[in-house]
Amino acid sequence: MASGDLRADVPDDLDGAGLRVVIVRARWNDEIVQRLADGVERGLAEFGVTDVQTVSVPGSFEIPMAARAVAHSGRADAIVAIGAVIRGETTHYELVSEGAAEGLQQVQLTTGVPCAFGLVTVENEAQALARSEGPGGHNVGEESALVAVEMARLCQTWS
Repeated sequence: MASGDLRADVPDDLDGAGLRVVIVRARWNDEIVQRLADGVERGLAEFGVTDVQTVSVPGSFEIPMAARAVAHSGRADAIVAIGAVIRGETTHYELVSEGAAEGLQQVQLTTGVPCAFGLVTVENEAQALARSEGPGGHNVGEESALVAVEMARLCQTWS
């Protein structure tokens, strides 16, 4: 496996059967986010996760609040957050991407529910497309599904 490949050190017996996973997705930049969502669904299916629900929010900045609500519901073993923040001409990019990252980190640390960070934060649409390719390509959503399953199992083992 290539250096930096998330699958390189994944246990062969990693199994997501029986896990409850919620995808929290932004509607902003929907074409990119849909590609990420397709990747999440492929990744979760690969690990045997069948209990998947989706929550949709306006943009990436709103993802942490939705993730917090989901985590507090007690109905998720893991959350996969997906969105696309593409740099523009103002500092809005930094505020949204940093707010989403910090918010998701706070949610998982305070609730104990793993939140996989499947947001692409990029300079332009070409980079977003490159990070949300279809089957066999680089898809951050698919990688985030793996993270969600692995971290949910880790939390179950140690709690």
